[in-house]
This record gives sequence, structure tokens and C-alpha cells, in this order.
Amino acid sequence: MHKTSPPDSFRAFRGFCFGFACLLAAISTAIAAPKDSAAGSTLLSSGFESHPKGALQSHEDAAGRWEANSSGATIQAGPRRAGKHSLRLAGEPCEVTWTPSRVDAEPYELSFWAERWSSSGPFTFHVEIHDGQAWREVYRGDDAVEVGGFNTQVRIPLHGTMPHRVRFICSSDINRGVLIDDVRISRRLAMAVRSVTDRPTGMPVLIGNRYNPVRHIVVHAPGNVDTVALNNLTLTVNDPGLADAIAFVEVYATGGVSALSWRNPEDIFKNATRVGDAQPAASRMTFAGSIPLVDGENHLWVTYQLKEGSAPNILPEVACESVSYGNGRVVHATAEPMPGQSRASVRVGIALRNTGQDGVASHRIPGLVTTHRGTLIAVYDVRHRGWGDLPGDIDIGMSRSTDGGHTWEPMQIIGDMGDDPAHAYDGVGDPAILVDKTSGTIWVAGLWSHGNRGWKNSGPGITPDETAQLVLYKCDDDGVTWSPPINITPQVKDPAWRMVFQGPGSGITMSDGTLVFAAQFKDAGDMPYATIIYSQDHGQTWKIGTGAKSNTTEAQVVQLHDGALMLNMRDNRGGARSVYVTHDMGQTWEAHRSSRSALPEPVCQASLIRVDVQGLDRPVLLFSNPAVPDKPRRNMTIKASFDGGNTWPEEHHLLIDAGESAGYSSLTMIDKNTVGILYEGSRANMTFMRIPLAEIIGQHD
Repeated sequence: MHKTSPPDSFRAFRGFCFGFACLLAAISTAIAAPKDSAAGSTLLSSGFESHPKGALQSHEDAAGRWEANSSGATIQAGPRRAGKHSLRLAGEPCEVTWTPSRVDAEPYELSFWAERWSSSGPFTFHVEIHDGQAWREVYRGDDAVEVGGFNTQVRIPLHGTMPHRVRFICSSDINRGVLIDDVRISRRLAMAVRSVTDRPTGMPVLIGNRYNPVRHIVVHAPGNVDTVALNNLTLTVNDPGLADAIAFVEVYATGGVSALSWRNPEDIFKNATRVGDAQPAASRMTFAGSIPLVDGENHLWVTYQLKEGSAPNILPEVACESVSYGNGRVVHATAEPMPGQSRASVRVGIALRNTGQDGVASHRIPGLVTTHRGTLIAVYDVRHRGWGDLPGDIDIGMSRSTDGGHTWEPMQIIGDMGDDPAHAYDGVGDPAILVDKTSGTIWVAGLWSHGNRGWKNSGPGITPDETAQLVLYKCDDDGVTWSPPINITPQVKDPAWRMVFQGPGSGITMSDGTLVFAAQFKDAGDMPYATIIYSQDHGQTWKIGTGAKSNTTEAQVVQLHDGALMLNMRDNRGGARSVYVTHDMGQTWEAHRSSRSALPEPVCQASLIRVDVQGLDRPVLLFSNPAVPDKPRRNMTIKASFDGGNTWPEEHHLLIDAGESAGYSSLTMIDKNTVGILYEGSRANMTFMRIPLAEIIGQHD
């Protein structure tokens, strides 16, 4: 790979003085770029929200025209500073030119946020401005842009002259590069606090976590000169019971950084500034400090730390009363309820597995069941080296609780097919788990990738050298010891197909004793279909159904009151779940009336279980997923249906985690009155929560 050639001597000489001054003030990690800040210092701004996802060629928004010279310029949905989009530059070299929509103002500075995709080289990144006569370099960030998190803010003085064009230039590997977001040109404005908003985060407090953000306070202070500092922040709480469960309350300031990371939940607080000292919970708490405010939105977080041994289901909410800044000026906070949160509460859960725990990079793909003895068995991917799917160094981990999920035994690895780099570490993952209600045997299904046999590169055939393998693990002693892998690929895979494996989560035992896992396969044309695999002899042999619907994958299955099987499927078309029903063990399928309409989803896995409730003539169905129609995945919600999944009344929706996450979940009944959920949460890789069934379905005699 070649690097971008340096500017010629004339260009370098003209840009030296101006560029050196810019570099001194270029990088900061504490300024926001509010989308609605036109009334403040912002003259022009773009967060790329109106740009379509994918390759950028030429697009015009309110800030002007954006043009790219290569396919390496893309609009990303996911990594972003704010909103939903950011602009990524990668390639050799990749240039994006911005022509501002106005040139008649007297600007103070050009600013944007940047994130380097990877620390691996080669990498160069610089910015040039055209003043109507020539291009000149005004910023070089080869060694200045931080990797990950949009923590680098670039501020470039404009000396009162609006640029005719701005050019962002990156040279890197096509799979690396740089992200930029919240590009704006601002005018000179004296800072003042215009407003303070106080909203719940909607995220749970987790046993095992050091930081548990429960309130998000936004201080809007536009202005880039004569800056001021926040001096005091006052919190109130009406419920004195908070002190019974909370060891202390803290407030952290993160400047302009607002994005909490579900991959690394504690990172933002490790780099934050604490406002005053930690305080015991009280009806009124004032946190004193001197926190310099930045231009735009300033983000503060109220966090709880639970007392040792404290495990309530719900905690009282705290609220921000006011902040003071400058020479004692006070601004009262405006409470802003979180959209979609119908019941205000702070839930309590357990951080069962988290980033870096036991030296493991990440944990994904939950499955959860309750055994005959009332023991909870949780399974999940143990991704030793990173976040990526198979192929990779991945094992199946298991956690076990014998007291209803209040405490958990140390993790045990139950699926490990080796770790030879020559075979891409022989990863096994995406687990699904079921309990044979007749025998008590616990079964775990996993996908084994021997070499590069993951979702994209598994091929036709039967052997491990040709195609991914569907393996089972079994346990007959309540989760204590587990069998070696049992390979059932020859029993269920058509050799022409590219792969077959389980739908992650949990399986079921039918009323006649048949064991059923949701499953999925990719046919000879590489088209995925959701289906079922089942055993009518308690796991000795296995059969497979036909594909329910094209382009569906991760599914869950329940038996309805009439004996039919309902398959609830991830639909890669997006927007909502597909739901089909079979009366003949998956030989034929018909669409359910709720399919593609009743259950919004951002293309994700979900969980579905049946609950038999005394006093009701039909079983209740419980469903969990990120209850939004598009990414990012957020608003983990449990819903109940009383009519076989035809309707899911809003009064029976329970939001348990509003934060963004990877979004997979698995439900079980801990006992007849208590729901257990293991899910990929906003504050832990694997979050476990106990929820009274009555909170979801109401009281029933």
C-alpha cells in the first residue's frame, strides 16, 4: 500500500504557519454538536442524517454538497457521534469534498468529530480548505485521531473567512480508515447556559457494575468564547427508601461525549470528570465542583452503586432540580420523560458476564432454561479474542444458579472444539438450550466452524472440512457435567445445502414429549430459511422440517393451545418479525395473522415462551426483543399475548432496558410467578433480570 504523497513545497510553505496554529488547538474531547443549534453558534452543520446509507457519490443536504472520489466514502449506520449516521473514509486515497451552502458569513471556526477505525496502518488523514484561489492544508491528524469512540474533536480557526470548499482526505486500507461526524462551521458567540434537561436513561442498575447511569442531564451552553464553568448540581428524590439499597450516588461529566457504549460499558466513566464527591443517598444532594462547559450540549450522568447484598427489583428515581454556573447563576432543570417509557422505574439486574471478565474479550448469544430441580442454566458465546462471529476463537460458556438467579456459580466451558489457528480456532457457538420435560436431560445445540465455515463460507457437503457442523451437548445431572459433542449434521443436512444449525435461544418439549429446536439452513443457492429440528425419541435421532419462509433466520418456537407449532422468525427484510404455523412438524407452513405486522424489530434475534397461567383458558405467550423497527437495537421489551399471538396489547408491554445493545435475549419461567430473562444489555454483555409475571400480565386468580 502506498501513502498519499506529501504536499509540494509551495503548498507546504503557505500552509505551515496556518496549519501549525490549527494543530495546537485541533484536538479536544469535550464539545458537543447539537443538531438543533442554529440559534446558537452554529452557522452550518451536517450529521449526515439525510444521506442514504451506503456509498457516497454526491449528495446535498442543508449544509451544502458532499462529493466523493471513490467507493471508499460511505455513510455508516451504527458508529456515529450522534443521530444515526456518520461518514467513513477509507482507501488509497479517499477524498470527500464539501461545498458549503453559503459563503457570505463571518465564521469563527470549522469543527468536526473523528474516530479512527483501527490502530493498524497505513493511515494518513488531513483536511484542506479552498479559499477561492488555492487549496491549503489546515489540519493533519495522522497521529492525533483516537481509535474508537468519537473522542477526537477537531477545531480549526477560520479567521472570519468562510471556505469555498473543504476537503477531507484519508489514505488507509479499505477495511480501516476514519469516521467523521457533526461537521459544522460556527460563528463567534459568548457562552451562556440556555437550558438544562433531565431525563431517565431507562437502563438498569446492575449488581457487579461499578457505574450505573440512571439519569442523563444535558446542559445546553452554546458559545465558543468567554466560556463558563458548572459549579453546583442539585438532585432530589422523594422516596427515602433509596438509601436502603444504594451505597452512594455520583455525578460524572463527559463534556460533549454522549454515546454510552454497550461493548465497553465503563469506558466513558473512566475518562469522565466526577462532579464533587460521592454522596450517600438522601432526599436532597448537592454536588459541587468547577466543570468547564463546552460549546453546545454538555452531558452529565447520575450513577448508583448498590450496597453489598442489596437486590431489590425496582429502585426509586432521582431527579435533577437545578444547576448553577458562572457567578452563581441558577438554571432549573426541565424534566423530559423518555419516549416509549410508560412506567417510570429503575430496574435492578445482574451483570452476569461483561467485557474482559476472566480475560474474555466478549460474550454474546444468550440461552436460558429452568431445569426440573428449579436450577437456572444460562449458555452463551465465549468470544475469547474479539466481538466477531464464527469463524473465530469461540467456545460455549455456561453459568448455573441454584437460588433462582440471585447468585451464580463461576462460568464453565461446556463446548470447546479446540483452538488451532490453522483451523480458525475451531469455534463453536450460537447456542440454543432445552430441557427434556420427560427425562430431565438438558440439551445444548451449537454451530461448529472447522476452519472458515461460518455464515459466509460454509459450503455444500457433510464433513467438517466442507461445511459447518451442528453439534449437541447433553447433561443428565442438572448442569454439573456435560457430554462430548454429538454431531447430528448427517441426520439433518441436505448435502446440497450450504449449512444448517439451530436458532439460538431455547427449545421446547411438546406435550407428547417431542423435543424441538428452532433451526435455520442456507439452501444450495445460499438463501436462508428458518425451520425446526426435532426428536421423537428423546434425542437419539433428529429430523428437520422444510423452510418456512425465504430470507428468515434466527427463530424461536412454541406449541400453541391447539397443538400446532408457532415459529417466530427474524426476517432479514427488516421492520417486523415473520410468524408461521405448522400442524405437521414443519412439513408445511402457513402465515400467521400477526406475521410482519404485530412485532416490530430491527433485524435481530428474539425470544418466545409459553406460560400456563392458572385461571386463564389459554396459555400466555411472552415475547422479548429490541422493540423498534430499525437500528440501532434498543428498548429491550417483554410483551404478553393472551390470544395465541394474534395481538400484543400495549398495556402488557414492559420496557426493561432502553439503552442500545446487541439485542439478543432468552426468556424462562423461574417459578410460576417469576420471569427470568438473560439478554445482551446496554450495561453488560450478559444481563440477567428477575421480573414478577404480574408486572407483565397483571393479576390473575
